[in-house]
Amino acid sequence: MTNRRRSGRIEVKDMSELLQVKDLHVSVEDAPILKGIDLSVGAGETHVLMGPNGAGKSTLGFTFMGNPSYVVTAGDIIFDGESVKDMPVDARARKGMFLSFQSPFEVPGISLESFLRNAIRQNTGKPLKIRQFRADLKEAMEILHMDPSYLERDLNVGFSGGEKKKAEILQMLMLRPKFAILDETDSGLDVDAVRTVSEGVRAYQKNRDGALLIITHSTRILDSLKVDKTHILVKGKLVATGDGSLVDEVNENGFAKYVED
Repeated sequence: MTNRRRSGRIEVKDMSELLQVKDLHVSVEDAPILKGIDLSVGAGETHVLMGPNGAGKSTLGFTFMGNPSYVVTAGDIIFDGESVKDMPVDARARKGMFLSFQSPFEVPGISLESFLRNAIRQNTGKPLKIRQFRADLKEAMEILHMDPSYLERDLNVGFSGGEKKKAEILQMLMLRPKFAILDETDSGLDVDAVRTVSEGVRAYQKNRDGALLIITHSTRILDSLKVDKTHILVKGKLVATGDGSLVDEVNENGFAKYVED
């Protein structure tokens, strides 16, 4: 742990935990969705969040990124030693948080390459080194088996479901966030597309300073990934936490045991 002075007080920063969620309560349109979430994610760890439909899994991801529709009514979110509970979305992104959407948005008029360039400039606040950008982009697209022609196309416009998900993982690889949230990234993908997306996620995992929270119903994307912790969310509460073997248990027995409890 390290100490630093801020606004006339000493602030203690826990270097062992990248993300700390403390008694988090979240409402949407005055309806309580998350009810006292406690969660810690260390740098380089991969966590999986599972649960039945309507459990609040996507709500947690949107809350981490600061979507204003999701109101924190109690608790706190500490990221990289600082509370982000009241930070806007762009500030959280600059700090190193990233969310891959379950249904990525289409952005007419902005090419995929232009979007990536602008996003990197905004996140780093520094001029883009074009040669390095192009080299990194080429490497990332090869990992995802993406044709270079996609760079000239408007972001996600006319993309298939699999192409949209690949574009999301491409953004993650290029932005290199400290903490990436993948919300149902494998949803609606065929076997080959899941395998390709998994390759991109593994490439991100090689950066052991980065952490992952994978929100999923299907566990196909996890087949070739190292999972450190698995969490089960039911009715807005974390009801179980275990290692990667908990994924296998859910695959075999479903969520009935946890719903009934």
